[in-house]
Amino acid sequence: MSMPIGLAAMHLQPAERIAHTEYCSNHALVRAVTGLDPRTDGRAWRAFYDAWEYDLLWVTNDGPQGFGARGRTTDMGHAEFLEDRLDWRDTVYCPFKTVEEVWAFDAVEEYGLEPMDELIAYYEGLYRREQAAYPHQIYTGGYYNTLISGAIQAFGWEMLLLAAADRERMERVLDSIFEVTLHHVKAWARTSIKVFIQHDDIVWSAGPFIHPDFYRRVLFTRYRKLWQILHEAGKIVLFCSDGTFTEFVDDIFDAGADGLIFEPTTSLDYVAQKYGATKVIVGSKVDCRTLTFGKPADIRHEIDETLAIARQCPGFVFAVGNHIPSNVPVENALFYFDYLRAHWAR
Repeated sequence: MSMPIGLAAMHLQPAERIAHTEYCSNHALVRAVTGLDPRTDGRAWRAFYDAWEYDLLWVTNDGPQGFGARGRTTDMGHAEFLEDRLDWRDTVYCPFKTVEEVWAFDAVEEYGLEPMDELIAYYEGLYRREQAAYPHQIYTGGYYNTLISGAIQAFGWEMLLLAAADRERMERVLDSIFEVTLHHVKAWARTSIKVFIQHDDIVWSAGPFIHPDFYRRVLFTRYRKLWQILHEAGKIVLFCSDGTFTEFVDDIFDAGADGLIFEPTTSLDYVAQKYGATKVIVGSKVDCRTLTFGKPADIRHEIDETLAIARQCPGFVFAVGNHIPSNVPVENALFYFDYLRAHWAR
């Protein structure tokens, strides 16, 4: 059973195998595994999660209405990522014409705060419905637009980078986004969820895009406040970011995270060596680029390297940390999971 294995990992307890999840948008793979088309059959993803023995589902939800339905946001367009260009979008629009408009922005005034009782009821209802629909996996709570991700959605990268040149003014803007996030975290804390994912894309693949001191003074101090609320409610907190944040691993754990979800560019060796016995680790050395362009021997090597680490970490959850997108050949993805499943016993 997958749910007990996932819960054991969250609580750093032993189980018969290493826990597992994925972030997959490869429709051809789902069809190959289940015989069902996820674009037309509502049963397809559930069947895939069970067939691939997911123990945890990566879920965030920012409330009944996102930023775009409540106020100004930027559309940066979208590159082709999904099968048949389903996500391609060449519309680009930013409602903020000057950096002064960004510095004058207040997220609470712009987006508002839903009545707390209504927000709690929304999140609780969502969790109960979806956990019942996916009984074999942990259905997480979570929030996506925490601080930097909220600023990206509001302003887009160009205006965000211009505004961040004045750190004091940018801190005031981010503090207003924090107040919105805090409101939602308080609501999530009063639901029945067991695990909460705090998502914030704080870095690029090359690392920080603002001086590290800004992260430590502005971001992580606010994370600490959010996670104190969740911990007081008995929730397990997993922090998730794209990119390379190895230099901030200690800071994030010091702020109170119970675990990390990260891409292969963040050092698994460092995280596991220092925190493998005491924290949840969700990721691996398996890179989606290896799945896409590599040979079975390359995939096997990255799995084997990860398994040697994972067996020493009671809270390890194996995942291709940078996604299984549509361009991963089905045969490579099938090899990956078949080999992993054959060797993931503890």
